[in-house]
Formats: sequence, C-alpha cells, structure tokens
Amino acid sequence: MQLGDVANEQAAGNGKPLDGVRVLAAEQMQALPFATQLLARLGAEVIKVEHPTHGESGRGSMPAVDDPEGRSMGATFLRNNLNKRSVGLDLKHPRGRELFIELAGRFDIVGENFKAGTMDRLGLGYDVLSERWPELICVSVSGFGNLGDSPYRSWPAYAMVPEAMSGLYDYSRLGDEPPRVIPAGALGDISSALFAVIGVQAALRQRDRTGRGQLVDIAMLDSMLAMGDVVTNFWSLGQRERVPMVVVGSFRASDGWFVMQVAREHQFEALAELVGQPGWLTDERFATRAGWGTHTEDVIRPAIEGWAADKTRLEVCEALGAANIPSGPAYTAPEVIEDDHVARRNMLVEMPRPDGVEEPVLIPGNPVKLSDVAEGPETRVPWVGEHTSEVLREELGLNDGELEELRAQSVIS
Repeated sequence: MQLGDVANEQAAGNGKPLDGVRVLAAEQMQALPFATQLLARLGAEVIKVEHPTHGESGRGSMPAVDDPEGRSMGATFLRNNLNKRSVGLDLKHPRGRELFIELAGRFDIVGENFKAGTMDRLGLGYDVLSERWPELICVSVSGFGNLGDSPYRSWPAYAMVPEAMSGLYDYSRLGDEPPRVIPAGALGDISSALFAVIGVQAALRQRDRTGRGQLVDIAMLDSMLAMGDVVTNFWSLGQRERVPMVVVGSFRASDGWFVMQVAREHQFEALAELVGQPGWLTDERFATRAGWGTHTEDVIRPAIEGWAADKTRLEVCEALGAANIPSGPAYTAPEVIEDDHVARRNMLVEMPRPDGVEEPVLIPGNPVKLSDVAEGPETRVPWVGEHTSEVLREELGLNDGELEELRAQSVIS
C-alpha cells in the first residue's frame, strides 16, 4: 500500500471512529509514537512536539535516511510517525513551557513518554495541566509508571529492560545459555503502546459521562508482565522445570524452516499418523505430554523432518493444517514483503525516500481492520518542526512577528 492510497474505499463516507479527537504528544522513540500513530490511523489528529533543532531521539536511530535538509531520520522514527504534524518546541525554555501549557487546552489528550517524573520537573506534569484544564486526558508511558511507588521509578528503560524484568527472557532460556535479548523487535514498546491506546479510549468514554479528564499511566514493566503471563502463571501452578508439555519448535523442510505446535492428544495422534509413526500411540514414552517434550529432539524431530524432507514449507503446513495442527513457514524478510496475505491486508506501507534512493521505506500497516471504516490515506512522517508556524498560528493565534521572536530565542524551530 502506498502513501495516499485508500483501502475499503466504499466506507470512506463513514468517517473514522476517532474523528475530532485531538492529541498533543511530547514523544520519543517508540512506545508512545506507536500509540499515537495508531490513534491517528483511527482518525485522531496528532501534533508531535519535539526538540526544535534535532527532533526526538528516535530520529537518531540506525539505519537511517536523510530528510530534504540532510538531517537523519532513523528507522525507529520512520516506523512510528505517519499521519502526524511536527512542532519544534524547547520544553526546557520557560516560554516553551508556557506555549505547551497553552496548547494543551486546545487538545483532548496530552501524551508523553519520558522517564517518570520528567514532566513534573519541567513544570508540565499532570497536576499542573489538569488544574488548568480539568477536562484534559493525559497519558504517560514510562518504564515503571508514575502512580504508585515503584522501586525502579527513576530508572531509564528501553524495551529490553521491562522485557527482561518480566521474566520472559529467563523463561525462554535454554540450559546455561545467556538470555536472548530483544527476541521480537520492540515488544516492550509496542505492548505498552497498545495498552496506552486502550487506556486513552477508556478515559475518553468516562469523560463523556463525568466531564472530567484523568491520567492514564502505563508502565512498560506492567505491560510486559501481561504479555509474558505464562511466566508467573506456570510457576504458580507448580511448573519448575523447563520441560515443555507440548511438541513445539522449528523444523526443517526442503526449502527452509517451519514452526509447529502440538498441544493436545488428538493433535499428537494426528501427527503420528501423518508422519507415518502410528507406534507412537502405544509407546509408553509418549503416554503423557511431558513425554512429548522430553523426546522431541531424539525421536519426534527426526521423524517430522524425515517426512518433510521432500516437501516445501507450504506443502508441509497445508498438510499439518488439514490435520488441525497449527503451523506456519518461518519466512525471511523478502518473503514477508512478497507475501500475498501481507499485500491483501495492506500490512506494508511504502513511503518514498526523500534522499533520492529508489527503494521505498517499508512501514507496518494498520493491524486494526474495521468493516465500516476506510483505511488510509496515510501521510509521510514529518520533518523536524515542519508544522511549527502553522500550528502556533492556528491554535494560539501567533503572528509572524511573534513567531520570528520565538525563533530568535531558539524556543521554536
């Protein structure tokens, strides 16, 4: 799907569910930017507030492309900032803080994802904003939250920190190998973003009833505890050893790898028949699910891979699916890009590069599909402070002279 395209166009006249909702986001990296990008895809207007000179820290990530002025735009920024306008505003400057507070009153939601307590130290915390604007909803995403009294509250956190502290890394560790860091992209960021979107919509609904705003406080560690629910749940149920109670893993076919999970007795019976091993059904080693896990490597894997050796991954998965055994090919990046499902579901957005390179930047599409809502059109990521003058004129009525004075003081870009 290219920028400007519209999917489900017959629903275009219905509008979008968050039309009219306005978001002012002092955001960086991924946790909040992913959330606000999703809100924008659902119809919200999002104004991004970032440093007036170099922008937010996600622009400094790698790999990167250059904007038309030669400034770097990193991959983290590119993935999370479609459909937004950018205001370059120095929140450490007294006048910058005043402008931010004034702007906040024009929006439904103010978001930030700095380390807990940062906005309070800047004089822009929830207490200050809510006293001035009681109907305002604030959303904060941080490593360990602002509410409550976490012993880690002052720690900075990228996604891997709450991922590790949730127990998920240790749970998936094999033998004496070290924990595998960042096994699934920025899981800690994206899970936190999704809970932030849920919290914001719940707060909007409650404001409809009460007329009051509130603070939506998302801790990344809380989000990862929810995502890694099996860690504490299985321990509480007495599981102490890492012996899987399922046949699960990656297996080799003629053209690469596929994954498969057998978790129930009827699936194990179907697997045994499919790979030509009916004797497994009377073999004492496989009388319990623990036996499946214990003997996956020495008995089950050789049989599965022997059966799959002359088949492609898709042929294997078609056969397993017909037997009601969940499976799928382990695709490479080029295979994902060319996959028919990805194309039919508009799950990659092509953004032309502004630096003359022909190959477009690929950004994940909107995973929320609504039957009565058109998808798109998407607009490119903003350059640093691209809309500063436009927004300050529209929202606060500043004139050219006032804008020029603010620029001269390095308050705005």
